[in-house]
Amino acid sequence: MEKRQVNVLLVEDDEVDVMNVQRAFKRKHIDHPLYVASNGIDALTMLRGRGVDSSAVPSNRRLVLLDINMPKMNGLEFLQELRQDEDLRSTPVVVLTTSDADQDRLEAYRLNVAGYILKPATFATFAEVMASLNQYWALCEIP
Repeated sequence: MEKRQVNVLLVEDDEVDVMNVQRAFKRKHIDHPLYVASNGIDALTMLRGRGVDSSAVPSNRRLVLLDINMPKMNGLEFLQELRQDEDLRSTPVVVLTTSDADQDRLEAYRLNVAGYILKPATFATFAEVMASLNQYWALCEIP
């Protein structure tokens, strides 16, 4: 099977969590481009191609890893805006959060997320979660 690149946008305000994703990608040899936005507003700008040249996320084969609790525009607000945008509404989103609140989970699924994953407590488990996601998206047909 041909390995196809996925442009991953991590929407996360916690620098430690950003570093954990970067470390997990490196440890598990996940070589997809990783873009980072610290809130929903910046993420929408990057997805719409209005960011600085190096921060705009290519428009093909995109996946968003989304935290819920962020400043300016939280993850659920981001999802609402994303799903209302004709050009972005089909972008696959996986929530990766510490929020175990039923209302967050239900609202995220109402907004058509591809998955809702609680951040594991240990880095080793976190790296395995990233590897599993990578294997899953390798099988999916993302436009």
